[in-house]
Order: sequence, then C-alpha cells, then structure tokens
Amino acid sequence: MTAATEKTGVLRQALEQRILHGLSSEWEVALWVLTGTYRKELRKPLFRLRDMRRRLGEWDPVKREIALGREFVMEHPWHAVRDVLHHEMAHQLAHEILGGLRETPHGPAFQEACRLLRIEPEATGRYETIENASDKGASDAVLIKIKKLFALAESPNAHEAEAAMIKAHQLIARYNIDLLALNQNRRFVSRLVGRPALRHARDSYDLANLIQDFYFVQGVWVPIYLINNGKMGRVLELSGTAANVEMAAYVYDYICHFIEGQWRFYNGEKGHGLRRKVDFAVGVLDGFRRKLEPTKSARLNPTQARSLVSLKDPMLEKYLKHKYPRTKSFRRQGVGQDPEILRAGIAAGETLVIAKGVTETGKRGKLIGNDLNVEH
Repeated sequence: MTAATEKTGVLRQALEQRILHGLSSEWEVALWVLTGTYRKELRKPLFRLRDMRRRLGEWDPVKREIALGREFVMEHPWHAVRDVLHHEMAHQLAHEILGGLRETPHGPAFQEACRLLRIEPEATGRYETIENASDKGASDAVLIKIKKLFALAESPNAHEAEAAMIKAHQLIARYNIDLLALNQNRRFVSRLVGRPALRHARDSYDLANLIQDFYFVQGVWVPIYLINNGKMGRVLELSGTAANVEMAAYVYDYICHFIEGQWRFYNGEKGHGLRRKVDFAVGVLDGFRRKLEPTKSARLNPTQARSLVSLKDPMLEKYLKHKYPRTKSFRRQGVGQDPEILRAGIAAGETLVIAKGVTETGKRGKLIGNDLNVEH
C-alpha cells in the first residue's frame, strides 16, 4: 500500500465517521416531533454505512441498526441522505413501537409512523413540475402560462422582459386567490433551498421573507447536519403547493445567482469584504421588493385586491402546524450598513428580471437526488 493510498483511506474513514455522527444527530432532532410517550420509548439504534446495490437504506430490527448505502451517501447531497434516514426511522418506529413487525414493509404501521414523524411515506426526493403538479384542473393552463411568461422575460428588449415578468407575477396572485376561494383539498410539499450554515446573515432572512411575501409559500428554518463543521446548522425549508414551491425555489436560486454576479461586477477591484457584500445583497432585495409591490394589486379587481392583503391559506397553516408542532419566532438585531453600497444594491435590484421557465435545468445541471427511491 502506497503512502497516498493509505492517506486516502484514513481520510475516507474520517469522513465516514463524520457522516455517522451526522446520522445520529439527525435522528435525535427528528425524535423531538414525537409525542412524549413515543419519544421516551424509541431508543437510538446503531448506524452503519455499507455497500448496497439495490437499496439506499435499510432498517434491521434484529441488529437494531439503520444502514445507508455507502455509495449513495458519498455521491448525494445531505438533504437526500436525511430523507432516507427519516424513511428508515419510520420503519424503526413502526416495528419497535407500533407493532408493525409482521406487516408488509409499507403497511398501516409504517404509514402511521410517517404521520407521527411528519415525513412523506415515499422517500423519493422528487418534486413535481408545473405541468405535473397535483393541483389538476382548469388552473393548469394558468400555471403553464406563468411559465411561458417567465420564459418571455429573457427578451433582450428590457421593456418587453419587464412587462412579461410583471404579468407573470399578476397571474401568480390571481391563481392563488382563485385556488383559495375554491377551497378544494390540495397537497402540500416541502423543499430545502439555499445553503445550510451555522449562522445566516441578514440578507438570507430578507430573501426568505421576500419569497414568502410574493410566491405563496411559507418558510421555516430547520436544523440540518453540516458535514464540514460536524455540527447541526440550519437551512430554509419552503412549504406550499407543488407548483408554488417549485416556482419559489427557482426564484430563490435565480436571485442568489443574480446577487453573486452583480456583486462581482460592482466590487471589482474595490476589495470590499463579506460584511459589505451583505449590505449590497440587502439592497438588491429591497430594490426588487419595490419593483414587485405594485404587482400585488395591479389589474386585480377590488375584491381580489382586498383578498390579497390578508391572503392566508388555512390548509397550509394546518399542514405546517402538524409538520412543526413546536416552532418559535426570533428577530435579528440590525447592524450598521454602508449607505453607498446599500444604494448600489437597490439600483441593481430594480433592474432584476426573473427569466426562464421555472422548471428548466440551469447551467449547474439537474439537482442530484431528484430520482431517488428507497427499496424494500
């Protein structure tokens, strides 16, 4: 064995140990959504990485062990690993507490375990596009039209691009007002967006609030394990209808890329640090918010405009209350900002136009983990 090979083996072993620690930490966090009795009765299992060909994860009731596929864990993002862990944790809960050991793998006990853990029974990591969204019916044509308007916003003609984006946002508002007025049953999904971190700067919270205010989703900062730090951090999770979450996630990512590009252009050789970049980003978000505000009520009839002011989806609130039975709000204290950089950010934000279809794959390629399945 060469020195390089030996060093690689040591590093891989250290990484696997960090991953196992992450699985243990995520299991403990997931445990806290259970009621007191179940939380006390469910004992922590062993965690293991092993070579698997046909499965991503497995719960072994004899060994009391949750095993995840080594290749899967090494090649996929942590949120996908987390989903599979939760799926196997549901099998553990079904077998050890709910008496489902003799049932089929995804029988009634497993379904109840998923409900108690607030997770989807299918650990697929798959998100529906606008065309395939669960909200079937006459509204499909509206959603597809919104997508096409975002595509028109790529026009080199600034006025045409601006008009297309504004019209798209007006249609988004009308669609959601009508959806709420119909009061039909609808399925909600949740999706992680942005970068997990131990701490998030002010611009991260401003972006989360902007997405909530204009794209008809709700955001919750949820705990997630950070491999590089070996600690639990936080990441933003958006919840809403499949179509709205898909759209909001795209816009979130688009704005982040816009800020990065505009900051590089503005900063140039000035060499401003990270703190000043946050000031610039806050300005961009403020400028874009100013542009979007008029779209809330433009071309809406008086009844629709009044509905938009206090638009809340009771079904979505019920979904979130079940998914997160114990949440708390907090405020971040403001810090001094550079007024010149802030103004530059606002000016840049006022030029921001969301373009392209909301379900298209960007330059970075298809997100890893969109076609995952857990087999039993």
